Amino acid sequence: MLPGFCVAAETAQTGDPLPHPDTAALRQTVTGLVGFGTRHTLSTTTDPHRGIGAARRWVAEKMTALGTQCGGCLNVETVGDRFTGPRAPEGVQVEDVIAIQKGDTDPDRVVIVQAHIDTRVNDVMDATTDAPGANDDASGVALVLEAARLLSRQHFPATIVYAALSGEEQGLWGGELLARTATARGWKVAAVLNNDIVGNTHGIGGEHVDNAVRVFSEGIRMAADTAGISQQRAIGAEDDSPSRALAREVVLQSRLNPGLGLKVESIRRPDRFMRGGDHIPFLNAGFPAIRFTEATENYDRQHQLVRVENGHRYGDTIEFVDFPYLAKVTALNIAVIRDIATAPAPPDTATISGALKDDTHVSWTAVPGAAGYRVRWRAADTSAWKDSRDVPAQTTALDLTHLNVDDHFFGVSSLSANGAESLVTFAGMPPRPLPGHTH
Repeated sequence: MLPGFCVAAETAQTGDPLPHPDTAALRQTVTGLVGFGTRHTLSTTTDPHRGIGAARRWVAEKMTALGTQCGGCLNVETVGDRFTGPRAPEGVQVEDVIAIQKGDTDPDRVVIVQAHIDTRVNDVMDATTDAPGANDDASGVALVLEAARLLSRQHFPATIVYAALSGEEQGLWGGELLARTATARGWKVAAVLNNDIVGNTHGIGGEHVDNAVRVFSEGIRMAADTAGISQQRAIGAEDDSPSRALAREVVLQSRLNPGLGLKVESIRRPDRFMRGGDHIPFLNAGFPAIRFTEATENYDRQHQLVRVENGHRYGDTIEFVDFPYLAKVTALNIAVIRDIATAPAPPDTATISGALKDDTHVSWTAVPGAAGYRVRWRAADTSAWKDSRDVPAQTTALDLTHLNVDDHFFGVSSLSANGAESLVTFAGMPPRPLPGHTH
């Protein structure tokens, strides 16, 4: 059986103005990370000025300083484990640096914003040559630190985890490590926002795109078993997975914040074609996770030795990072984090009934602390929620007359006392057995 599928609501969740990321702070972080020469996962961990060890310690110091500024609101720690694989045959200690901003009233519910700190050049085993990784993925780490700086000034019901991961280029090991940590600690992961390659605006084909960002999300769930996949298909929820819900929430926040000037291209696959990122281990673990990536990539500036050939420049250096664009993507992340961390948890499950009727019965599980619920529906040939009805907290079922169950999709969200709305739990029902089914 699948848990409820969540779909982003179509209304604002907070009236507070969106904080403005500082392009100078973003540049300072990228400059600092580039200054370590290489941040290859297999590079030195003892040199005080070069390699991934020095870079991780520097990020931890930055997070600790932010925690001091907010009166100790951030608990900074390093989690690690040893990994072995084709890109680390002798094994390597992989460490993630995380800062935990504990929620005030619902601390077990966790929102994670993350990026990877490690870098590489053409030869994935070359741990000594300079690999600046300004865009891949110092841009993402800068985003995470700036989100921590701005959001740590506020209080939220849910916990926010800011994470700089290692081992992405060698095997998505930092993501695997943090997903395992989340499971071991019993975190109720509400969302994972993975930011990887989010600062370039000039594509390999010469195009310049500074007003859009891609968001990748899974449809059929990686963590689902055969029965779960069958159920997802039977109820028509292929486009309503938890990951797809987060993508819809990002689209929503771009609409609610038009001043960002940033369109969301919601890509309906887990990642770029034949490629992957640190959100994948979270999807494998059953957590809702998405990836942010710039709208147009330049492959001459990814995984390349810094060089000039026939007058053409290669390498992931800082002059190719568009910091005003990075600030937009940072602000969009902040908007999503803030809303999910503010709103209540969605109902665990929601179901519908009404076969062979002109009315639909919707029911859902109660959410502790919810002040009310919003029942939403849309025509079955559309993807955006259109209509809704609010009900009080003591209500866990609603009959909708003259709404045919065959022609509509339904969902339920929970509401806080101040009107903040959770993601929407997609309402489904177990598939009928094929033998003897009704035509």
